[in-house]
Amino acid sequence: MREYDLSLARWRKSSYSDDNGGSCVEVADGVPGLVPVRDSKSPHGPVILVGAAAWGAFVRQYTS
Repeated sequence: MREYDLSLARWRKSSYSDDNGGSCVEVADGVPGLVPVRDSKSPHGPVILVGAAAWGAFVRQYTS
């Protein structure tokens, strides 16, 4: 599997996350065809790379 350098990634928290330590998901841009996803409570933890089409379908499912 290819590795990506995400050390300079600009992460943004989901608008569905709360500020009380609840469900906190962050995503980053800049990886063509993929969406890096991580738990904002664990910024140095693992990152999941999700296909852009799959991420789009996921977001549409939960925002409609």
